[in-house]
Amino acid sequence: MTAADVKSSFEASAPSYQNLPGLMRKHYLRAEDGSVGGGVYLWESRAAAEAVYDDAWRQRLTERFGTAPTVEYFESPVTVDPDRITVE
Repeated sequence: MTAADVKSSFEASAPSYQNLPGLMRKHYLRAEDGSVGGGVYLWESRAAAEAVYDDAWRQRLTERFGTAPTVEYFESPVTVDPDRITVE
C-alpha cells in the first residue's frame, strides 16, 4: 500500500478506537519503506487490551491488510507527556 493509502486506511479506522473501554492512546505506525505497519496502544490494563484483540479483530485486520496481526505486550512504568510525567 502507498503511504497515502495507509494513511487513509488508518484515518478510516480511527473512530472505531475512540470509545474503547480502557484505551488511553493509540499511535498508528508505518515503516518508511511501507514494509511494516501497526500501532502502539496504551491501555489501562492488559485485560482491557485482551478484550479488544479477539478473533473478530484479527480477522478484520487480516482481511484489510492481507496478513495476520501480531500482538506483543510491554509494561510502561513511566510515561512522559509534554506537560507531565506519569509513574505507574
